[in-house]
Amino acid sequence: MSATTEPAPAGSAPKKTPPKLVFAAPRRGKPPRHLADLTTDERREAVAALGEKPFRADQLSRHYFARLTKDPADMTDLPAALRDRLAAELLPELLTPVRELACDGGKTLKTVWKAFDGVLFESVLMRYPDRATMCVSSQAGCGMNCPFCATGQAGLTRNLSTAEIVEQVAAGARAMAAGRVAGGPGRVSNIVFMGMGEPLANYKAVIGAVRRITDPAPAGLGISQRAVTVSTVGLVPAIEKLAAEDMSVRLALSLHAPDDELRDELVPINNRWKVEEVLDAAWHYADRSGRRVSIEYALIKDINDQAWRADLLGRRLKGHRVHVNLIPLNPTPGSKWTASRPEDEREFVRRLEAHGVPVTVRDTRGREIDGACGQLAAATKE
Repeated sequence: MSATTEPAPAGSAPKKTPPKLVFAAPRRGKPPRHLADLTTDERREAVAALGEKPFRADQLSRHYFARLTKDPADMTDLPAALRDRLAAELLPELLTPVRELACDGGKTLKTVWKAFDGVLFESVLMRYPDRATMCVSSQAGCGMNCPFCATGQAGLTRNLSTAEIVEQVAAGARAMAAGRVAGGPGRVSNIVFMGMGEPLANYKAVIGAVRRITDPAPAGLGISQRAVTVSTVGLVPAIEKLAAEDMSVRLALSLHAPDDELRDELVPINNRWKVEEVLDAAWHYADRSGRRVSIEYALIKDINDQAWRADLLGRRLKGHRVHVNLIPLNPTPGSKWTASRPEDEREFVRRLEAHGVPVTVRDTRGREIDGACGQLAAATKE
């Protein structure tokens, strides 16, 4: 693809055949049932079905969500004969770490997880002076086929279950509590669904995970909904459905281009829902939730970083409840896609600010440990 220096005249672009997009994961065996898959009432019903008092479910939940333990030996308020049985039924081992790398002075921890069926996916724990953010995956792979994304090029293997998503956060919380991240013991404060996969293509499991992450302990991990960000490439019906949930999570829209001609190539879902329609859905979500939308924009050298595109983006966003998060592209090995020149990045920022649009440049973490989403899992060999 060659860089465009000015907008193409309306109607001049040849008709394109929309690329194949994968929304439903291939069928595989289901992950074992886990406490985090269930609501509070469902947990009590599951325990009652085992012939035990329903309150035992609350005790088990308190250990997993509040005390961050899944070891039956730690559950001393449960009868010894019951601990192993309840743990086996409701706390099965879901994820096994197969590779773990640290960087940024030990403040960034990236983990490749293997699920029960052998699929691999990633999570990243990043500690900052004022917060600790967990970036979680919602799918193993991704079916959105964005050409500059390592995960998108790998394709979709399957959706993750609610509990497989929650366990990534719980594992990060245990690492923080144990002081395994530089800076001493602490807690996970923020969650971003920006790891592998398109979260809104796995809607039911992601919403379930958000509930478990944000429900007060012992029902969940007790993290504020306002500290949770759910990203999407622009699945308009799912954005509208999310707005109807009446949650206060932040919506992050991976836009990457302000014009349909380029976005059709960079984000193939744009062949189905165009920029204007996607932004309208985002503004509806902002109005319904009261939260400003984060516009994610990966700056790619000579592709989407032209000054005129910054002006077009500024005109589209001006006056809305929005913030632009510019992302210096973390290139994948052998890819033609690379980060913008520093001077082009600065000019892009300047032009957005001239339109009155708030903008920041993301602090890049993990470059030396295959920081782009999907890179480490792709490089991991069993």
